[in-house]
Amino acid sequence: MTLGVNIDHIAVLREARKINDPDPLMALAICAQSGADQITIHLREDRRHIHDEDARRIISASPLPVNLECAIEPSIIDIVGSLRPHRATLVPEKRQEVTTEGGLDVVGNFELISNAINKLKEHEIEISLFIDPTRDAIEASERLGAQWVELHTGSYANLYAMRHSALPHSHHAIDSLKLSRHELDNKIEQAYGELVDAANYARSLGLKVAAGHGLNYQNVSAIAQIDTIEELNIGQSIIARSVFTGLATAVMDMKILCQR
Repeated sequence: MTLGVNIDHIAVLREARKINDPDPLMALAICAQSGADQITIHLREDRRHIHDEDARRIISASPLPVNLECAIEPSIIDIVGSLRPHRATLVPEKRQEVTTEGGLDVVGNFELISNAINKLKEHEIEISLFIDPTRDAIEASERLGAQWVELHTGSYANLYAMRHSALPHSHHAIDSLKLSRHELDNKIEQAYGELVDAANYARSLGLKVAAGHGLNYQNVSAIAQIDTIEELNIGQSIIARSVFTGLATAVMDMKILCQR
């Protein structure tokens, strides 16, 4: 199981003060030396964390492959094409969201996504689509010519946190406040089963399978045991732990949990 470390939240901390420290570029060597297999960043339309110059410097300097997440907006696709990362992962974006809330609507936006993919492939960039774990989304991804799908693990992760943490007291909990622990256990099992089925189906169609969103040190082990998922992209929990342990230890601890 390979591990992509998303370093966006280093830039989030920098942007809190609008200065040049901490610099996400400094994470590259530490991640590589600590067992990471890939660097992941997200160049959002609103540039709330990673900026264009960050992306350029990271792609130029990284000792690891760079997976650049981006929206399908044409001006963003043009920038990604010029930067030529190892992989581009197309994701949905809403300005008002705290973080990505679901998978890309690959069925409803088929033509727009196809145009984006064709432009990126002109620059020999590998394509991944960040999707919900459904057969319709997987089939559309295969028809679009993506090499990868990244399964959105947010439902599983949020339900797990409802069951095992203080998340029921947060703004994420509105729809699940009235569920018993037994009901949450059943929903966690259902969400996990959907990820297993989706990963198996995607692999059967010849797609490579990654997964990510909301994965942390408590919930990741079960996902890492799904044989047809070969890569996990994890960011917020690693950067959050690094505040207390240092980035090297945080990456090494996560890498251990990602082993089968």
